[in-house]
Amino acid sequence: MISRKPRTAAVCLTLVAVLSACGKGGPDDAPKLPPAVQAKILVAQPQRVPVRLELVGQVEGSKEVEVRARVAGILLKRLYNEGEVVRAGAPLFQIDPAPFEIAQAQARAQLAQERARNEQAKRESVRLKQLADEKAISQKEYDDATSNLKLSDATVQAAEANVKQAELNFSYTLVTAPVAGVSGRAARSEGSLISTGADSLLTTVNQIDPIWVRFSLSGSDLAKLPDGRLSRGAGTDLRLLLPDGSAYAGKGRLNFTATQIDPKLATQQLRAEFDNPRQQLLPGQFVRVQIVAGERDNVFLVPQPAVLQTEQGSLVFVLDAQGKAALRPVKVGDWAGSDWMILGGLKAGDRVIVDNLLKIRPGSPVSEAPPATGAEAAAPAPAPATTK
Repeated sequence: MISRKPRTAAVCLTLVAVLSACGKGGPDDAPKLPPAVQAKILVAQPQRVPVRLELVGQVEGSKEVEVRARVAGILLKRLYNEGEVVRAGAPLFQIDPAPFEIAQAQARAQLAQERARNEQAKRESVRLKQLADEKAISQKEYDDATSNLKLSDATVQAAEANVKQAELNFSYTLVTAPVAGVSGRAARSEGSLISTGADSLLTTVNQIDPIWVRFSLSGSDLAKLPDGRLSRGAGTDLRLLLPDGSAYAGKGRLNFTATQIDPKLATQQLRAEFDNPRQQLLPGQFVRVQIVAGERDNVFLVPQPAVLQTEQGSLVFVLDAQGKAALRPVKVGDWAGSDWMILGGLKAGDRVIVDNLLKIRPGSPVSEAPPATGAEAAAPAPAPATTK
């Protein structure tokens, strides 16, 4: 019978040797720290940042005039092309002038008749005055003649006024543009009977140079302004973005600011005026209004990818004294170009990590990356990370 003890002893000796070998660790077997992550570092410095707002505005003509008939009659002819620019005083419509020519002639004839009667009353007054001085007639007869002369003078004045009214009505048969601007669609066609009541609208004229843009500021927008409101006399820079995203060349100026907040919309109504020589802006068009109103002091600008948006708020990674990453809660404001405005949580000299955030965890060692070369600088920045 063969004994198994020598084999068991050999196994035990082998295990002891292996354990002994494991226990003899050299200097290379010591635990290693993770390598430092290279990242761009921004040294925070307080700045003065302009207060910028971007709002939706609607274009309207600086003068929007309804052209209406002042006299009734048959519309004979339209004298303009719809949609074209017309000058002030340009003829737009012709109403049948024949009835008004007749009325004008009648008024002039009536005036001539009253003037003749007035001359007769004057001669009679002079004749009776001589007789009254000679005591050839009673004083009452002379007084009656004087009163008749005064009545005749008043009748002549009334006849002159009727002539002027007839001439004015005749001039109204030619309807002209009250202001220069873009003409609208004709509301009545040729041959229609025009009245002077509520149905007297013929067309509209919109003056578009200069042109106005209406917009409003909400309560949150007003809270960003230095004085909490935007006044007409403030040094405000106004610009426009057209619907295609391009910038409008002209610079605007405020010409109206409401003195109270609209209780229904909780907004302040404003209006700006822009020169529009090329007629790029048309009434009814929607545009983006960019406003620069004042400056905000002691704020920090941090690139947008460096700000982490979490359920607890906004955070940034900063380097501590040991060169390790640490999370810092911050209070953010608006965007300033491609940067966040940091209103709280940072102080001058803080080192903010602005990229490689996907590789960084709290406590990770971080080293500053060397300046990027031309090709690296042109590469797009990575999307901002999110920490939960």
